[in-house]
Amino acid sequence: MAQGARRTTGQVVAVVALAVAVTAFLSVAAVRHGFFDLKVYYGALHFWVHDHGEIYDYLKPGTQYGFTYPPFAALVMLPMAYLPWPVAISVSVAATVVVSAVLVWWLLDPVARRAGWTRWFTLAVALCLAAAFEPMRETVNFGQVNMLLLFLVAVDLLRLLPAGNRWAGVGIGLATAIKLTPGVFIVYLLVTRRFRAAGTAVAAAAAATLLAAGLFPDAAREFWTSALWNTDRVGELAFVSNQSLRGVVARLNPEHPSTLAWLVLVLLTLVVWAWRCRAAVAVGDEATGLALTGAVMCLVSPVTWVHHLVWLIPALILLVDNAVAAPAGGLRRWLLLALAVVGYALLCSRIVWAWEKDFTGVGGFLGSNTYVWISLALLVLLPVRAWAAPVGGRGDGPPRPLGSAGEPAGVAQLVEVDRGSAAGQRHRVAGPSAVG
Repeated sequence: MAQGARRTTGQVVAVVALAVAVTAFLSVAAVRHGFFDLKVYYGALHFWVHDHGEIYDYLKPGTQYGFTYPPFAALVMLPMAYLPWPVAISVSVAATVVVSAVLVWWLLDPVARRAGWTRWFTLAVALCLAAAFEPMRETVNFGQVNMLLLFLVAVDLLRLLPAGNRWAGVGIGLATAIKLTPGVFIVYLLVTRRFRAAGTAVAAAAAATLLAAGLFPDAAREFWTSALWNTDRVGELAFVSNQSLRGVVARLNPEHPSTLAWLVLVLLTLVVWAWRCRAAVAVGDEATGLALTGAVMCLVSPVTWVHHLVWLIPALILLVDNAVAAPAGGLRRWLLLALAVVGYALLCSRIVWAWEKDFTGVGGFLGSNTYVWISLALLVLLPVRAWAAPVGGRGDGPPRPLGSAGEPAGVAQLVEVDRGSAAGQRHRVAGPSAVG
């Protein structure tokens, strides 16, 4: 009893110390954006509701930034038009914190059970580390919706789909109706042959879109015929915050970026993604499917601002999961931990901003695209967990590691599937933008 009390006390002290350290780090490293994007949403909704203007005609005073989400997003955000500004901030921050905590819990709790870690302590440490993560900092400081969209997708892929729930796909559909980029998860369902869930997602997206069009026909007409195609409203493609393949190509030649080069890179990336996702789903590893698709979405989207990279959080957590499952003391464990730590550290560091003014030369090419290289590494190297139970299940049994203890593990091993286990389980398959 005394030993347990001492352990709990030590854990509480450790969490408090980590929270203090993260707070100190944020006081130095975090850029204060004053909820810039939330101000755009708030101003556009007030202009629309109270001033009787068209929502897509609104531009934040002194900027070129306006509301660029589909009309269904405006419907979801409509209550904001009736809230005082401080309350709108509080709701935005609270919603992001709550859904982030739930998502991290879903991904980490099975790891904590298998490893014998104290579950509340694991969650507390993870949330402190998440607060220091630059994409999370940017999401909160801008007042962005990234974590809410990730949560909607995760409800489908981590909870409903593994349980065979007939509503699986609704979350993906709603996320797509709010912002178009999560539509890549509908493609994920099609590539992995979950046609019923894909159909549900399409139906949910269509229903939400038609509902908004029925309620706000003028706004719908303006969005689909004009605002959607106005790229001036989302910022410069070559800006260093654009950590997508399109951003890489644009920074090579800001005046005339090669569309052909970008399309070739996107095609190659999608081929790798489809192959890896099919391998993940073949062994029931839906969480890795979520992580791989989040990474590819960041890569192939024309614009991926730094705050969009919260979609990499599942991949970083799953690297830790794979490391814990690897043989103790083996090279594989250390390689996986090194990937997780280095990727996380770089994504906390604001390193790309060192090339904000000048991204020319070899150093500029490598440094200004650091987060793109991390996304590519996660897409290629994140292992498929043939031993893992679905997150929605009881993943607390002892895992079957990939390889024997002490076995040398090179980079190629980090992407292997436990072939023996997979064979027996194949039957289970059937200035950043103000609005981006």
